[in-house]
Amino acid sequence: MKIRFDDAAIAKLNPHLAADKKLLLTFEDGVGPYSQHAMIHMQVQFSINIIAATMSTAGYDQTITSNLGDLLVKGYSMDSLDENMVVHLNPNLNTLSLSGDGGLIDNNLGLIDFTTADGLKDNPAK
Repeated sequence: MKIRFDDAAIAKLNPHLAADKKLLLTFEDGVGPYSQHAMIHMQVQFSINIIAATMSTAGYDQTITSNLGDLLVKGYSMDSLDENMVVHLNPNLNTLSLSGDGGLIDNNLGLIDFTTADGLKDNPAK
């Protein structure tokens, strides 16, 4: 399983990345310290989370490779993902989307940097 970030998505994420940080692809199901809600809805919802390397990754037991490095995921959430995926930035809305071999997975992929005080507040998918 792999994810490719397009150039615009890389430009959006790069200011948040560093050697002392990790990337998570979080299934928003209300389970774990980084999931924001478990709303009853009919669509799949994910977010890109940036955490400090020292923060807990309990529950994130699988790895997806990407052109930005490895992303940790909850293993059971991989059922909602495709073998080949792309994260695309919509420049008009400044939002990220996640699509795969089967089409669109999440058209408003959240971005939460848990290493900054305003990371949660600045999530464009809230």
